[in-house]
Amino acid sequence: MKPEFQRALIPSDEVLQLIGALNAMKDELLNAAQQWELLDENGHVPDTPSYTALLQHATDAQDLSRDVLRLTADFARSPHHTTRAGSTVLKHLGTAATMSSHAAPNFTESAECALALPRSADPTDRHYLANRMVIDHASARAFLRRTSESLPDAAKELDDHLGFQRSLATLTRQQGPPAPPPPRPGGRHR
Repeated sequence: MKPEFQRALIPSDEVLQLIGALNAMKDELLNAAQQWELLDENGHVPDTPSYTALLQHATDAQDLSRDVLRLTADFARSPHHTTRAGSTVLKHLGTAATMSSHAAPNFTESAECALALPRSADPTDRHYLANRMVIDHASARAFLRRTSESLPDAAKELDDHLGFQRSLATLTRQQGPPAPPPPRPGGRHR
């Protein structure tokens, strides 16, 4: 295989490891987005939303974002980000990093509203705070979902890259080394 083709390929074991990490991270983000609910089973804002629980959502979202950012930074430092497949993977990881970094501040804003809600005596203020809390919490969960959608796009690009490697390996095996030239008939002539 030509050296320029070899440089354009990401080693299969690294690709498989990265796909596994992306899938695990996607599942974590999706679970968080689905489980961290604010509204009760009837779709109503609880009378006394838990500041502590909402702040924990922010803390956990910050941890998830850190993991996405670390994975993105590690890939960006690798020599593979300069390949065709690698640059596309990095684009998806960059989107995931950006989306994930917006979740924690929105959860924190939601927690701040929950903290202010019991202190507000004015019904209009309470209504405003409750609505803002719901919107911030829903926005944070949406950022987690969008992050979880960018990671499979990166994994698909890596999977396509593996398919390309397999096809290339099959082609090079079929072609094999060139056959030696046939011996000249009649031996040596002077």
